[in-house]
Amino acid sequence: MTTSTVGTVLVTGGASGLGAAVARAVAREGGRPLVLDRRMPEPGTVDLPEGDVGIVDLADPRAAETAVRELVERAGGLDAVVTCAGTDACGRFDEVAAADWERVVQVNLIGTAAVVRAALPWLLSGGGRVVTVASTLGLRVLSDATAYCASKFGVIGFSRALAVETQGRLGVTTLVPGGMHTAFFDGRPEQYRPGPDAKLNRPEDVATAVLFALRQPPGCEIRELVVTPSVEGSWP
Repeated sequence: MTTSTVGTVLVTGGASGLGAAVARAVAREGGRPLVLDRRMPEPGTVDLPEGDVGIVDLADPRAAETAVRELVERAGGLDAVVTCAGTDACGRFDEVAAADWERVVQVNLIGTAAVVRAALPWLLSGGGRVVTVASTLGLRVLSDATAYCASKFGVIGFSRALAVETQGRLGVTTLVPGGMHTAFFDGRPEQYRPGPDAKLNRPEDVATAVLFALRQPPGCEIRELVVTPSVEGSWP
């Protein structure tokens, strides 16, 4: 991959939110986004050929690996992966159902690893890049967020270790975003939603940071990239 194009980029969670913003940004840059999500993108959200979208639940890592391989084989190769898919189960540890708690870790951490694992042969053969999406709650903690914090701390640990393990062969960037205006907060109890005056980033602006990481020249790495609203309280 050269700095003139981002190439073919697989985006998990690409049907909405940050993932959709990244997919659109890749397309605007002349690249080819491939989207992996639980559902098809809504019309007008991300305009892609049907063959460039894979439907899978990342809580099933073997199914996720198969979906990645099928997408990439149809596309004829892969230059980068951006893992935007994520979920949450808010509440005190002893009040969240075990299955709901474990699903957060399965999607956010195990699903991330499964997607990267399946894509790795293509990425290593071409000097590709991975951008994993963590969170400011992968560096700090809040009450009622044990599952999310555990999963995002895990994403940061996985990403740092992967960067060491593959240095010189694979570009690995960990994106650490603060809050964004997305559907991520929909359906939560009121106490777990941002207030009406909350300062949140537009996903399009965070996607610009992702493109910056993807377009670094060979041999130059953005290892970790923290992107938050300038007045948001989740950082540091």
